[in-house]
This record gives sequence, C-alpha cells and structure tokens, in this order.
Amino acid sequence: MADYSALPLALTMGEPAGIGPDLILNLYANRQANNLPVFAVYGHRGFLAARAARLGLSLAIETVAPEEITDTFGRALPVIDIAGTVDDTPGQANPAAAPVVIGAIERAVEHCLSGKTRGLVTAPINKAALYSAGFTHPGHTEFLAALCARDGVAPLPVMMLAHEHYRAVPLTIHIPLADVPAAISKRSIADSVRVIDADLKSRFGIAHPKIAVTGLNPHAGEDGTIGREEIEIIIPALEALRAEGLDIAGPLPADTVFHPPHWAQYDVIVAMYHDQALIPIKTIAFDAGVNVTLGLPIIRTSPDHGTAYGLAGTGKASPASLLAAIRLADTIA
Repeated sequence: MADYSALPLALTMGEPAGIGPDLILNLYANRQANNLPVFAVYGHRGFLAARAARLGLSLAIETVAPEEITDTFGRALPVIDIAGTVDDTPGQANPAAAPVVIGAIERAVEHCLSGKTRGLVTAPINKAALYSAGFTHPGHTEFLAALCARDGVAPLPVMMLAHEHYRAVPLTIHIPLADVPAAISKRSIADSVRVIDADLKSRFGIAHPKIAVTGLNPHAGEDGTIGREEIEIIIPALEALRAEGLDIAGPLPADTVFHPPHWAQYDVIVAMYHDQALIPIKTIAFDAGVNVTLGLPIIRTSPDHGTAYGLAGTGKASPASLLAAIRLADTIA
C-alpha cells in the first residue's frame, strides 16, 4: 500500500500580477529554514522564472511530471507547467493569462482527486481577470466544488478561517448584506453545520466538536425584540442538530462570543455572514490566518488574503499566511 503521507502537496500559483507567485518563490528559496513539506507549483514555468529573477532569487526551476516532484524538490522548484502566455507585470492583471490560471487549478484538483498529490494550497486569484476566459463561478471555492463534482453533483463547500485553535465559519459569504436574512434558512444552517462537524472529526481529529452559532441580530435578537430570525429559523435548526447528537451552543450574541476566552471554549464558531466571522479572525491573525475549505473530497487550504497588487514584485509581502496554509494542509493530510 502506498504511503499517502509521502505524496507531495499541490500549490497553484494564483493571479500572476499578484503576490501569490512572490510568496511561493520566497518560501521555496528558504525551504530549509521554513521546514517546508514537498510540493509542486502548478503554473507557468517561464513566468515563475521571470518573477524569481525580478525578486533577485537565484532558483533552479524544473518542469516535472507528478511522479518526479519529490525527487526534484531538494534541488529545484518542481513546476507542473501549464502552457499559455503569462507576462511578468506585477500589479497589472492581464486577461491573456486567465487560461493558465484556470488550467493550473483544474490540473491541481485532478491530481489531488487521482491520488498523485495529497492536498491543495491555492494562491489568491482575481475573478474579474478570469471572466474573459469563460470563468463563470462566483468564487474560487465554488469553482473547486464544481471540479470535485461526482455524477454531476457538486459537494457543499464550507469556508472556515483558522488560526491555531481559533476557527470561524461564515454561513453566508460573498453576498450583499441586504441579502443575508433571506439566504439564512434552517436547511442552510443544518447542512453547513453537519459538514463542519464531520470534517472537524475526520480531518482535525476532534472526537466531539463543540460548535457555537451566533445570532443574526444584535444580542441574538433579544427574545424577538430585535428581529425574529433567531426564533423562527436559527433556534429550530440548532434544536434539530442537537437531536442528531451534535454539541451545539447558541444562538449567541456575536459581539461577545468572539472574545478570546469565550472563543477558546469552542472548536469553531459559525457566524451568519462574512464580516461577522472574518473581522474577529483577522483581528487576531491578520497575516497568519488560513482559509480551509471543508466539505470537499480533497484537502484545500489558502492564505487569508487577496492578490495585494501594490506589493507584487517588491518582495515585501509577508509569507506568514501562505506558510501557515502549507503547514496546515500538510498536517491535515
């Protein structure tokens, strides 16, 4: 039986005009000091060589097949080369590179699903730069879920932000705040919490996850005087989950539950919308948080930041979040 732990990780290079390639190259250049696990970059070899030169990094970079990644990693950065045109223009997104960015994600997921790699770490993308190449998904995560579909059915991806033992999940993600109440339902809460509970058990080794859920309204609705969503939607959903044996607390006021001593009592806190979850995690770990996608048949992590065009090509961007994402993917795998 093959040793799954010996397989490499797959890293996608992300948006070429952003900081993703810079961080990958810098981390590889300091791979021994960072004690990095073996990985390959899925992207354009020529572009990566040009960006390395811009950053003043003297790196050997080799195109490899998946089975050659491990043997190559010690002497050269292994690249699963995706054909196309990618110019080294930091801070200036070029739609011509979109097929390479998309192709890198597709190939990396394919290799994870087929067992050639053991986990995926994705650098940030710019969706607007991909639309010209036919990208139709609302986000990176939804694209990954579509690529992982079986018999035409995509899994439910759940975004979790993590830093050490602090974890937060937004129930709704990239939608206008005005649309959040209508997007919250008993089913959406139950489906997401079941995914969270299952993955905390299977991938994080937490035998009995303690899950807290916030309210939508200030003070968790204050018994219906500041909104009815808690009484009509959230509480019934949580009661049904408790009946299934899940350890659920809530709905709790979001303005107090994220206080670290309270937060530490739970394995994860599920919030009702994007900023309700992300503001706390970014406050305590602005450049070291990790985005983990639960619910997929593959392991996927990513840094908790965007393309940061203003820092691209300068070598000044912090690699802390990407490093944490690589280490967490390695640990889970």
